[in-house]
Amino acid sequence: MRPFDHLLLLSTTLCSVVGTEAPRPRGVGPEFSKFYKATDSFKCISNPSVVLDIAQLNDDFCDCPDGSDEPGTSACSYLSDLSPTTPSDVSINDSVKTLALPGFYCKNKGHQPSYLPFLSVNDGVCDYDLCCDGSDEWAKVGGISCENRCKELGKEWRKNEETRQKTLGAAQKKRKELVADAARRRKEVEDRIQSLKTQIEGAEIKVKDAQATMLDVERQERGKVIKGPSKASKTGVLAGLAKERIEELRTSLADVRSQRDSAKSRLVELEKILSTFKEEYNPNFNDEGVKRAVRSWEEFAAREKPWEGDDAHDRDLDEISKPDSESGAINWDEWEKPEEDTDVDVRECTADSLHLSHKLTFSVYKIEEYLPGPVRDWVDKRLRDLRLLLIDNGILAPTRDSSDSESKAVTDARSSLQAAEDGLNDNKKELTRHEDDLKKDYGLDDVFRALKGQCVSKDSGEYTYELCWMEQTKQKPKKRGGDTGMGNFVRFDTIAVDDEVPADGKGLGSGQRVVLRYENGQHCWNGPNRSTLVVLACAESDEIWKITEEEKCVYRMEVGTPAVCSSSTAGNPASNQVKDEL
Repeated sequence: MRPFDHLLLLSTTLCSVVGTEAPRPRGVGPEFSKFYKATDSFKCISNPSVVLDIAQLNDDFCDCPDGSDEPGTSACSYLSDLSPTTPSDVSINDSVKTLALPGFYCKNKGHQPSYLPFLSVNDGVCDYDLCCDGSDEWAKVGGISCENRCKELGKEWRKNEETRQKTLGAAQKKRKELVADAARRRKEVEDRIQSLKTQIEGAEIKVKDAQATMLDVERQERGKVIKGPSKASKTGVLAGLAKERIEELRTSLADVRSQRDSAKSRLVELEKILSTFKEEYNPNFNDEGVKRAVRSWEEFAAREKPWEGDDAHDRDLDEISKPDSESGAINWDEWEKPEEDTDVDVRECTADSLHLSHKLTFSVYKIEEYLPGPVRDWVDKRLRDLRLLLIDNGILAPTRDSSDSESKAVTDARSSLQAAEDGLNDNKKELTRHEDDLKKDYGLDDVFRALKGQCVSKDSGEYTYELCWMEQTKQKPKKRGGDTGMGNFVRFDTIAVDDEVPADGKGLGSGQRVVLRYENGQHCWNGPNRSTLVVLACAESDEIWKITEEEKCVYRMEVGTPAVCSSSTAGNPASNQVKDEL
């Protein structure tokens, strides 16, 4: 890009003033016209002590140290800080020897005015990109005459500018939507934080209650009087064995009954066959075997028939075959209740000082067996409280099961406490995560919060490159192999760019641009960890425009997105070309 492309006119407000002023010397822009108002003399702009005759303006000889006397020629294009003293009879120690003017001013009527580098004035080349009116070749060097193309170029430019403005308007509208979405997401996080704080308060109370319950259950368990090494009493063991034996007998009874019914059915069928045989055989047929069979059947039929039972007996068998839980004959749960659920007396005591106390306990518990249920429960509770009081004050030692294992009550209480603590810790972790998220930088207006996690990709021949906002960049091979991490998002930054914008508008333009730095990617063989610099410009939609590897495993992405658009067109490439003096 030419070094003076970024120097533009001060807009159409100066145009109305220009119409009423005296004609400016060739090559002078409207913003510098005030220095050329005098009609008899001229003061160098940066060195006003140097005064020239008006005839010395544009005489193709550089008289001013800043070149301001030659706005319409290339005579002063050589000026720099290292240039020798100019041919002036006035010696000035602090002479400014850099160009005071940005270049040769092209009016470009019908299009956009601009400045052309002095070096290009009368060089025999028509610079239509900056001077579409051909005024830069006013001397017609070498017979070159540049026609005025501003009408055609201006028409095309205005058409493209209209399209760019529509695109810019749509991009700005999209950005407003993103900002609104980001605000909504932030509000959701803030609401969730408040909800979590309330939940944490409730969870802390729940943990305290669970801890108190746990301590109480452990205290109650320490105060239990344990009978001996076995958790189950002899009665309970006997009940269990009896229950198993009865179940075996009940099963056997059902099997025998089934076999009886089957044999009875076969017997009836056989008797019917033999009876039919006796009635239908021919007595005149002289077959001794048949006659013996008939006589045997007659003797069998003449015998007294055995008792075959009746319906009432079968109903009794049905009732006996029912499980005890259905018939209600015996409630085995009462007999099989584990010893850990009830307190019984202690048979042994190794501490001599507590021998009398345990004997009294033994006697009292024996008495309980003869008391009514409600009274027995009341006495049991009072004895428990008394024992716990003695244990808490160090008078009695807590008793333990011989296996020294934890009771079900303690296990359940411990599980409830653990569940409450886990829930509290989960809520605290989620709260910390959301609070950290609110502290993160999501760009101006928090706009990139709305894009977080969304990805955009670009096909680039052998690879597909992917950019995931606020997360990571990747290189994906098309044929085989895994993805390569090109960096993880670290921070926002800004850089200055000075690029030409192509006709489709997919370019960075000139000025400061927002960048996203992605670092600490996958390690590069014999090199650094991969990193990506993502340079952003205003566009209607998210799109990766260009990908380059500036040095080994250091990548640069040029990306368009509405997230960096604004009402002042910051970050919009087209905005850097707006220059009109119509």
